Amino acid sequence: MGRLTGAIKHLLIINILFFVATALYGEQMYQWFSLWFPENENFDLWQILSHMFMHGGFMHILFNMYALWAFGSPLEQMWGKNKFLFFYFSAGIGAALIHTGVNYYYFNEGMDVLLGSGLTRPEIMDIISQGKFNPAWYNLAPRSTIDNFLMAYSTPAVGASGAIYGILVAFGMSYPNSELFLIFLPIPIKAKYFIPVLIGLDLFSGVTGYSIFGQGIAHFAHVGGALFGFIMMWYWKRNQFNKNRWD
Repeated sequence: MGRLTGAIKHLLIINILFFVATALYGEQMYQWFSLWFPENENFDLWQILSHMFMHGGFMHILFNMYALWAFGSPLEQMWGKNKFLFFYFSAGIGAALIHTGVNYYYFNEGMDVLLGSGLTRPEIMDIISQGKFNPAWYNLAPRSTIDNFLMAYSTPAVGASGAIYGILVAFGMSYPNSELFLIFLPIPIKAKYFIPVLIGLDLFSGVTGYSIFGQGIAHFAHVGGALFGFIMMWYWKRNQFNKNRWD
């Protein structure tokens, strides 16, 4: 942690502006800038980036922006503004790709079940595009299959968490012995232990559907951001590229 660096300052400002605009314009902002499923009529290509500046509530943006400042500041000081921004947005885009890929899996799994019941794809798309579904669908497959199918299509993703998880991985690999404190567990835990456990909990929640931190969390976006962050850090370290600055 340290002073407020240039790139992080501008990211904080943009996120706050989006948050204020969302408070003023509500659903219209979510429709335009959240990351929707590509087959949803609300989807637009810019959402791959814009969703990183959208948040679902005050605590959501507060925790994300605190983590951005706390863990991103030493990285920007080490790398420089341009390299930090490249890493940040690459991790965020990677998180969006993983999240969307998992949603395609859930969507196609549910679609195959419904097609097997005699419905046609246009019929199914017409129903779910209206925000509806037939309760009888739960008789065709496990409830989780139908729920995941409907959520993949109709629930947009918001937040900088995917990029933040990439930042967490980079921080843990750069400063592995830094001691971190949890609000609910006030004892120091080294970053090299804390961060892998945190990612592991997200992976567990994503695979099992049992969310430790609450509902409405895009766990695979978190894992995707962490994965892309790890790949970039691994490549940079292997090629003696990690500490080069891009000023």
